[in-house]
Amino acid sequence: MTEYSVIDDFSRFEEACRTLAAGTGPVAVDVERASGFRYSQRAYLVQVFRRDAGVFLFDPPAVGDFAPLQEAIADLEWVFHAASQDLPSLRELGLEPAVIFDTELAARLLGHERVGLAAVVEDTIGVTLKKEHSAADWSTRPLPESWLEYAALDVLHLIDVRDKIAAELEEQDKTEYAAQEFAATLAQPPRPPREDPWRRLSGLHQVKGARNLAVARSLWEAREEYAQQQDTSPGRLVPDRSLVAAVLASPQSKQALAGVQAFNGRASRSELDRWWKAIVRGRETEDLPKTRVPSDALPPPRAWSERNPEADARLKAARPAVEEVAEALHMPTENLLKPETLRRLAWTPPALTTDAVAGALEAFGARPWQIEHTAQKIVDAFVEAAQSPDPALASES
Repeated sequence: MTEYSVIDDFSRFEEACRTLAAGTGPVAVDVERASGFRYSQRAYLVQVFRRDAGVFLFDPPAVGDFAPLQEAIADLEWVFHAASQDLPSLRELGLEPAVIFDTELAARLLGHERVGLAAVVEDTIGVTLKKEHSAADWSTRPLPESWLEYAALDVLHLIDVRDKIAAELEEQDKTEYAAQEFAATLAQPPRPPREDPWRRLSGLHQVKGARNLAVARSLWEAREEYAQQQDTSPGRLVPDRSLVAAVLASPQSKQALAGVQAFNGRASRSELDRWWKAIVRGRETEDLPKTRVPSDALPPPRAWSERNPEADARLKAARPAVEEVAEALHMPTENLLKPETLRRLAWTPPALTTDAVAGALEAFGARPWQIEHTAQKIVDAFVEAAQSPDPALASES
């Protein structure tokens, strides 16, 4: 078994970057975070492999400045498995690829039944990877040798996999599809901050009334502040269910809060003052949240037949048409066209021309290859739905 070590010294880091710059071909890149353990999504390990250079494991907190790595590999193709998961953490370090190849996304376009890293590696090059450390706390120091081997293997075989996948794309005439998908992934802007993120509290639907919602919001904000201070995942301090239980119990004193059995978690008692002050703030605030929040979300399709029967008929005509195209292309329907995109088109359709539908698809973020395969099919389906005298069309599932 090869022994791997973490590079946590800047002089060794610079030497590794020079070695990578002298390698050949694209670079395989992966990131390990401490999701579920830490507050942030920062990278706690960056793995890089290049042929004729080798595997390098970098410790971001110790290295600090990643400019030498960016300079060494910026102009190369970076190979990922599920790039969208790793790009935000890499960008925090100042690492930005110019071109990417995503083996997970490519495997979906090729119609692979299994698209996890271990499955794709095994299916393409016959190598079996163990995935027992995927949910580990990568902020741990020192990192165990078995973890380092796991991390290294995540990139060691990725270039070979990339070559096999690229050949498959060529055989299926999907190279251009993949290139457009990779470019879209790379260009995807960061998600904007959620409005009222506290409303994502699991179990919040049990809380009734603006005042109680204010208390829930105040508890969430107090937990968020403390989690950020401690760089700890909020749910590890006090789970969502415990915050909601505290609201529902409506304790009238700090001691009563301590007596709420369902209010538990590692910081539920050690930070009791913090939580009680949050409850008091929520009860005293004049800034009450709305009990109902306006949303642009569409109603569930099962309700369409009553609320918008014309849209229901359009969706039920277009969905199998798009599915048929996806089946012919040997790929999941959602990779041909997002279901939400089709639903929005059906709910509020543009003019029933190919150009109008193509423009609407583009506005929703569909790529040219997706538009080419679906625009006319959608127009035909919508026209059929409008002209069909058969009422059963609007009721069949």
